[in-house]
Amino acid sequence: MAEFESQTKTIQSIYAWYSENKLWVNRRYQRKLVWTLNEKQKLVESVLKRYPIPAVLLAERDGGDYEVIDGLQRLHTLLSFAETAFPTLDSRYFDVHQFVTARTRAEEEGAFDVTPGARLSSREVGTFLDYPIAVSVMRGATDEEIDDVFTRINSYGHRLSDQERRQSGVRDEFSTLVRNLSCEVRGDASSDTLSLDKMPSISIDLPKTKHGYEVEASNVFWVKEGVLRSTDLRDSMDEQCIADIAASIIGGRLIDRSKDALDEIYQLGSAENQRMMRALDSYGTAKFSAEFKFCVDEISKICAVGGARKLRSILFTKTSTNPFPSAFAVLFVAFHEVLIGEDKMISDYAGVKQAITNLDKRIETSRASTTSKERRANVDTIKALIRPHFIDTEPRDIYGDHTTVDVDAIIQRSEIESPHYELKQGILRLDHRRTVDKEAMERVVNTICAIANNGKDRTGTVLIGVADKTADAKRIATLDGVTPRTVGKRAVVGIRREAHILGETPEQYYARWKDFIRSSQLSRGLKDDVLASLSYCDYFGYGVIVIRIPSQRDVSLVGEKIFIRSGDETVLVTEPSRMLEVGKRF
Repeated sequence: MAEFESQTKTIQSIYAWYSENKLWVNRRYQRKLVWTLNEKQKLVESVLKRYPIPAVLLAERDGGDYEVIDGLQRLHTLLSFAETAFPTLDSRYFDVHQFVTARTRAEEEGAFDVTPGARLSSREVGTFLDYPIAVSVMRGATDEEIDDVFTRINSYGHRLSDQERRQSGVRDEFSTLVRNLSCEVRGDASSDTLSLDKMPSISIDLPKTKHGYEVEASNVFWVKEGVLRSTDLRDSMDEQCIADIAASIIGGRLIDRSKDALDEIYQLGSAENQRMMRALDSYGTAKFSAEFKFCVDEISKICAVGGARKLRSILFTKTSTNPFPSAFAVLFVAFHEVLIGEDKMISDYAGVKQAITNLDKRIETSRASTTSKERRANVDTIKALIRPHFIDTEPRDIYGDHTTVDVDAIIQRSEIESPHYELKQGILRLDHRRTVDKEAMERVVNTICAIANNGKDRTGTVLIGVADKTADAKRIATLDGVTPRTVGKRAVVGIRREAHILGETPEQYYARWKDFIRSSQLSRGLKDDVLASLSYCDYFGYGVIVIRIPSQRDVSLVGEKIFIRSGDETVLVTEPSRMLEVGKRF
């Protein structure tokens, strides 16, 4: 039984927890950052006027850290205001120079950049930092108790969207599949738990409300193709769309498109929930995730062929900005049934694009077309239209491949979880001679070893063909005549350009890396695992090599050397005491 302790903490004290990395967020039930600028400014105004604000609820974790149960938006608003993320209603920023802890984070740790502009007065800074917040702490709580408390808190009023309500506090394989797959497609994949200061990295910046968050709505598949509006992402409508598609495919029959149908599937212990769990046990979460991302890739290729057009403008006769999740769901199921169910592949992307042009004239898209029978009729119509542009193929293993969605997710995670990821633009020096930098390849091998030494049950990835520095991306664009594809703060430049300069095919370039790793002095077990999982992704024609580092049971070496990760750096371990510390990780 959990114990509760109520206490009062000043914003200054809470910021100290924050700076010490003691505040954590569990993505299993917490939303992204969704407050508007005005909502943030109103909260800061309340604090400066010493008006009361709601209490914060935390759960104590092992080691003295705290998990935020209720108050995520409020906490991040106040803490980010102290780091000059936004101004007050009268356009003044917090004065970091009057707060030693924040100044240290900015000047010595480089945790944030101080925004220039008018400042709060000394008195106002004191009022803000000394403001008392009621904090309740759950001690000794189980996951089930935390889930129950969170669900009860969010049942008061209408603070969550339907899909957020369904996902919050539910822990079964279906809800986990939907949550994880949604994160990958959006590009905000991360570990289930992350520190509060990392929340901007997995939150969505809307076009009209720039907060400096890492995921730009306009670059997300759902918004880019017009399936959803950017504001729909804030309410998890993308997750609802995936849940609808997943339930229809995994369950073996199209479900009614209705709130009640999804509610029933998410209701633990219900007949529909049990049916879905049995179906998912048979189908497999990894299999469905791979199939979903493969179909998204194919749809994206169709939209891009012959001049890029939004999917919405292809499907609908009249120009509109209206979202179309219902029509997208039946389109997706049709593609899935032909590509996966019938073991076919697209032979003519332009032909498919033409076949689905003005699709709204051929299928029922009104609000009335929500029953499983009506949806099945739409799916069959679409299949008849697109099937002539497909050909038979042998059953293929797409489940170990990396789609563009996978690569985007890896790039995004590299910004959040840098010790487990590394990005390299390639192997050619960025001068006019463009010679091979063998030391760069050796550094990759050292990094593979270092990531493997992160500890037992830890995995990681190295991507070749992605620039992590803006200057490198610009230099490559000038030297090689490519237009980098931006993903967050990174730029995909690909390896095809290097293969061309070297007079190699992408396959030969890929083999170059495989041979180099095979001849390296990596520990045999790690080497074999890496070679077995090495893969190539076409990634919109750029070409990216994906080097996965599976979890290891023992310390890994390069010859007699041990390497570890320190943030996003690979470091050679020389001190015996540190070597022992690495050994303890296993």
